[in-house]
Amino acid sequence: MASGTTAPPPPASLPRIVAASLIGTTIEWYDFFLYGSAAALVFNKLFFPGSDPLVGTLLSFLTYAVGFAARPLGALVFGHYGDRLGRKKLLVLSLVMMGGATFAIGLLPTHATVGTAAPVLLTLLRLVQGFALGGEWGGAVLLVSEHGDARRRGFWASWPQTGAPAGQLLATGVLSLLTAVLSDDAFDTWGWRIPFLLSGLLVMVGLWIRLSVDESPVFKEALERSESRREQGETEKLPLVSVLRHHWRDVLVAMGARMAENISYYVITAFILVYATTSAGVSKQTALNAVLIGSAVHFAVIPAWGALSDRVGRRPVYLLGAAGIGLWMFPFFALVDTGSFGYLLLAVTVGLILHGAMYAPQAAFFAEMFATRMRYSGASIGAQFASVAAGAPAPLIATALLADYDSSTPIALYVIAAAVLTLIAVGVARETRHRDLAEVTAEDGEQAGTSPAAEARTV
Repeated sequence: MASGTTAPPPPASLPRIVAASLIGTTIEWYDFFLYGSAAALVFNKLFFPGSDPLVGTLLSFLTYAVGFAARPLGALVFGHYGDRLGRKKLLVLSLVMMGGATFAIGLLPTHATVGTAAPVLLTLLRLVQGFALGGEWGGAVLLVSEHGDARRRGFWASWPQTGAPAGQLLATGVLSLLTAVLSDDAFDTWGWRIPFLLSGLLVMVGLWIRLSVDESPVFKEALERSESRREQGETEKLPLVSVLRHHWRDVLVAMGARMAENISYYVITAFILVYATTSAGVSKQTALNAVLIGSAVHFAVIPAWGALSDRVGRRPVYLLGAAGIGLWMFPFFALVDTGSFGYLLLAVTVGLILHGAMYAPQAAFFAEMFATRMRYSGASIGAQFASVAAGAPAPLIATALLADYDSSTPIALYVIAAAVLTLIAVGVARETRHRDLAEVTAEDGEQAGTSPAAEARTV
């Protein structure tokens, strides 16, 4: 075990570190969600014309899912170098890649101009987005988790998680504003490009803030120990190899924990734009406004759920969210089917509040599962590999179920099945609250021959 605990940074520096992670994740999620909203609203007409509207939407969501397919590769590459070189360097790179790809989408010619080259280019840029986001999440939450102490880790680590609703809020807000002030013709012709081009300015702001923070002290300490061992002739295993050897159970737990969280989120925020406008007779503007307001509430409740996980544990809060989202699905669609904005808003907002109970403790929970020199790889692999099976096909599966059955019942059952998987995964996991992240190192796990997550103890 490490002989001493790395002292947390001075109180004034932690909020700055949180702000750097939050602003970066907000920008990257803005880019990622902007694509999802555009896929539901406009890409089917601009890049996949000539199809039945629902088929065009399916093709549009297919390119949306491609971004998720690239996320595990991003997790592997960024996780490897993040565990070798540090969290900060990789976070800067991920921000540049994501912002550059999003800006380029805003400049793309459409199918009417270049034919089939348009959807091909769109898909390639989506792959770059997914690759960058696959490496972003792990580094952002670890930078905060490793700077703080165990007592309030759930609260502080939940702030980078608010980057998802903040990015959703920003993306939906910009789209909502444009659809309100522009005619459908103007929006489809040129207005949709504005939010993508705006990403270039946001990335410059994010880089300025992210470059101002220091590397994680826990990582620095672990790196010094690793260099000392190398000087003594010891060979350090690749982070990926160590994760799969000593943390494979933790990876499976993380993947299972992501199922309900990931699937429910994309059904509530992306697929709902299709369902509400095609099946419930709600206007595009009304559906966007409901997601916009719901995302604002989501942003506000995530730190509260994170703080609660510091008091009662990560597992109880996570289990509450998974059970709640499963129970809410049938009422969710029943409320949307009324066509009332008030009921639609209630459906989305309650769904996102319950989602927040899973998403808020997730950052600290996953960080606490893995040893420092394999933490970036472990947390990223567990989170992003699950996204391929969960978030990637969620809007696609939901849209296909709607097309086949013309009913919300199969979609609700789909989310409920995901909730059951998450309840099982989190139910068999060990509680990690109060764990000292500097306490267990990679070599300790190897000597013990067990996963360090299984050795977590209350400090």
